Amino acid sequence: MAKDPVRVLVTGAAGQIGYAIVPMIARGAMLGPDQPVILHMLDIEPAAESLNGVKMELIDAAFPLLRGVVATTDVHEACKGVNIAVMVGGFPRKEGMERKDVMSKNVSIYKAQASALEKNAAADVKVLVVANPANTNALILKEFAPSIPEKNITCLTRLDHNRALGQISEKLNVHVGDVKNVIIWGNHSSTQYPDVNHATVTTSGGEKPVRELVANDQWLNTEFITTVQQRGAAIIKARKLSSALSAASSACDHIRDWVLGTPKGSWVSMGVYSDGSYGIQPGLVYSFPVTCEKGQWSIVQGKFELGAHC
Repeated sequence: MAKDPVRVLVTGAAGQIGYAIVPMIARGAMLGPDQPVILHMLDIEPAAESLNGVKMELIDAAFPLLRGVVATTDVHEACKGVNIAVMVGGFPRKEGMERKDVMSKNVSIYKAQASALEKNAAADVKVLVVANPANTNALILKEFAPSIPEKNITCLTRLDHNRALGQISEKLNVHVGDVKNVIIWGNHSSTQYPDVNHATVTTSGGEKPVRELVANDQWLNTEFITTVQQRGAAIIKARKLSSALSAASSACDHIRDWVLGTPKGSWVSMGVYSDGSYGIQPGLVYSFPVTCEKGQWSIVQGKFELGAHC
């Protein structure tokens, strides 16, 4: 029996991350190779022509899983019946702007999008906030969409998680798929704490701790952490554009694990509503190690101690 299509919303779909993520979703990277999708793409009026160009390309690519495309500048039309919402759109921080200036712009954007999701999305919609500051935008969304369960609103720290995996795999010259269970604590910002104290690498002799294999605490406690924290800035410096490809890929990873489950014995990092675990104030959106099963995430309990870094 063919599955019913899942409706996936991408906001800011004509932008860099949007352009990278929509073909990944249409190809099955987010929800699996047998799950048909209907893509809902939203952007602002000045980007309407560009958005239509993206729609044309999606049609031209003839993706077998893609059962329809909605491309619109109307937030209510975009949110109608969506099962998954990937919130990429937001006001970008420009030169000379303070973070608070970006936040005030994003309040109005996320207030409007939250109320549109509240009125039009599927009752069990899962929301992933990508646009920065992601944790703050997720809180705004929750505030103005009170009927969406707080467990259904998350923000992206999987990009930082994947960056940490990548750095370890490069350092040890091992396949990235053999490294697991790094943790990102905190926010998607330069204040985050990438933690490898429980991370392992699968070797021919079994699973070995990352700290033991790297055998260089100086590197792990300094350069590794700052490289992960500052990776986005380094990519902007190199590309003159932000890290759209890796952000899109990690957003797909985040949703895939949330919907389809994490592998046994593994956890991933997600920005979620704190329940007070590890002494983090309840109600904050904070990155924890989580496992996912049957479409629900759970914070991994009792295994770790938060150090002074957090």
